[in-house]
Amino acid sequence: MKILVKATSGALALVLASCAPSPQPVGGDENAYVLAAVKTMPGGGGYDASPAAVQRLAASVSANGGGLQEDLGKCGASFCSGATYVVFLRTIDLLREREGLVLSDVAMQRYAKVVEQDGTEIFGRWNANGPGTAKLFAELGCGTNFTDYESARPGDFMKIWWTDEIGGRERGHLVVYLGQSGDTIRYWSSNVTGGYGRKTAEKSEIRRVLFSRLDNTGGLKNATRLSAKNNFLADMLTKPFTWEQVVRECRVKEKP
Repeated sequence: MKILVKATSGALALVLASCAPSPQPVGGDENAYVLAAVKTMPGGGGYDASPAAVQRLAASVSANGGGLQEDLGKCGASFCSGATYVVFLRTIDLLREREGLVLSDVAMQRYAKVVEQDGTEIFGRWNANGPGTAKLFAELGCGTNFTDYESARPGDFMKIWWTDEIGGRERGHLVVYLGQSGDTIRYWSSNVTGGYGRKTAEKSEIRRVLFSRLDNTGGLKNATRLSAKNNFLADMLTKPFTWEQVVRECRVKEKP
C-alpha cells in the first residue's frame, strides 16, 4: 500500500495523526484493519463537502498493480464520506497485503473510481445520503448492518442521523466508530470544521444510527458484479424515505 501525504502551508496543512508504525492486526479481525487504516490518516486540513472536494478526491485516488493509492496532498479540505472511503480503501489494501485478499484489476479499478453522482459506482453508493455504506455492504455481501449500540465495536463504520429525515432533507454524518462511555460516543471522520480527527457526541443528540461491520472480506470481490447505478441511493438525493425502507433494502439487524 503506497500512502502519499504531502505537507502544505496554511489552513489546509495536513498533519500526520501518528508517526508510529501501524499496529499489526490479528488475522481475521477486520475491525482491527479499519483502525489500523485510521492511524495512517492525516489530522486537520479543514472541512469541505462541495463538488470540488469530490473532484479533488477523484484526482487523488488511483489503482495499479501495486494496489490502491491515495495522494491526500491533492485533496485539501475533506468531507466525512470521502475521509471514511479512503479508510475503506486502505483497509482493503491492508487485507491484500497481510491477509492475502485477492482482487481482480477490474475490481480494483472500480474501487478507485470516485464519481460525483450519488448512487453511481462504488464511491457514489458510499457517498449517497441515507444508508450508503450499509447498502453497499448489503450489495457486496461483505458486511453486517445493525443498530444496537451494545453490539458495536471500534472499527465499525457508523452512519449518524441528527434529525428524523432520511434522504433529500437529512442531516447526517459518516464516521468510524471508536467506542462509548455512558451516553458519549467517540468517532473518527472528517468533521466540521477542523477536518480529519476524532470527536465525541452525546447519544441524546443523535436521532438514529446504523453500524456497518466489514466481516466477510470475500464479498469485496463482488465489486465487479455491481450495477453501474443503484437507484435507491440515487433517489436519496432528492426524495424522502422511511426507516422501514432502509431496513428492508440494507438487511438491517435491529435490536429486539
